[in-house]
Amino acid sequence: MSIIKYIELSAVSVAGFLAAIFVNLFFKQVAEIEINTYPINSSVSLTADQAYRFVLLGLILIYIAAAVYSYRNEERRKKFLSRVPFRFVIGLTVALWDILGTKLLLLPQPFFPGPSRIIESFLMEGDYIFQNTLYSLRLFTVGFTLGVAFGVGTGILIGWFPKVYYWIYPVLKITGVIPAVAWMPFALTLLPTPFWAAVFLIVICAWFPVAFLTAQGIASTPKIHFEVAGTLGAKTPYLVLHVAIPHAMPQIFTGISSANGFAFTTLVMSEMLGQPGGLGYYINASKVWSAYYKVFAAIIVMAVLFSAIMKVIGAIQNRVLRWQRGLVK
Repeated sequence: MSIIKYIELSAVSVAGFLAAIFVNLFFKQVAEIEINTYPINSSVSLTADQAYRFVLLGLILIYIAAAVYSYRNEERRKKFLSRVPFRFVIGLTVALWDILGTKLLLLPQPFFPGPSRIIESFLMEGDYIFQNTLYSLRLFTVGFTLGVAFGVGTGILIGWFPKVYYWIYPVLKITGVIPAVAWMPFALTLLPTPFWAAVFLIVICAWFPVAFLTAQGIASTPKIHFEVAGTLGAKTPYLVLHVAIPHAMPQIFTGISSANGFAFTTLVMSEMLGQPGGLGYYINASKVWSAYYKVFAAIIVMAVLFSAIMKVIGAIQNRVLRWQRGLVK
């Protein structure tokens, strides 16, 4: 592909967001709305519309940087170009949303605020949103890490030892289908703080898919692999660590990815039902005051966090399973 063609497609990629900026600047504000100015520092203040345009400009710069970074690598270039229509449509959608939700106020209010109103949440109480985000991250990290560790350990034991399978696998199947939040009353009663009660719920929901798929991966290891390793003098610890677990790695990461979604859902629900902080708590508190623009702000933060966590898991998976490159689609 010529560089001229690539530049043209890259321009299309950001054209929708440029259109959104022009709409915000030049489309007449028909509906009456209150315009507030928020101090950023001692010398700079912004309105919600100005902050919204800065966010759009930031997205444009990010996509331009991604275009430059991707050009010299064929795989990255194809991936970047495959998303050009999507980015263009998203930009136009944001522009239409701004017209209907801010300029004309045709969307039902306060349930569907315009994008600048959502950005205003971060201007009003960005520090408070950040504090709740850190609380959610801490809660998720502790619960998900313990859940994955217990899940992998349980799965290895179930998959390797028939007696453990006999006693533990039925318990895994029975408890695995019960929603984690159903254990909330017991967790709040038996554990010392709401934080550890929520950690327990996240551990439960992450433990099941990881343990189940790890056990399947261990149990499905071809017998011939163990026989070959045994003829070379391998003992049980080596067979488990260097034969069974590497074979089960694809299933283990599938379980971890599934557990991530379950854990994030449980995180938000547990924060709504009794935590002193977190994004779920922030959503609940904002909903009570009908501040739905703050609810949307928290949802956007959640989406960014979840995507970032999935990216980290994907990067670790690609690193650990690099031997699969070229073997699977």
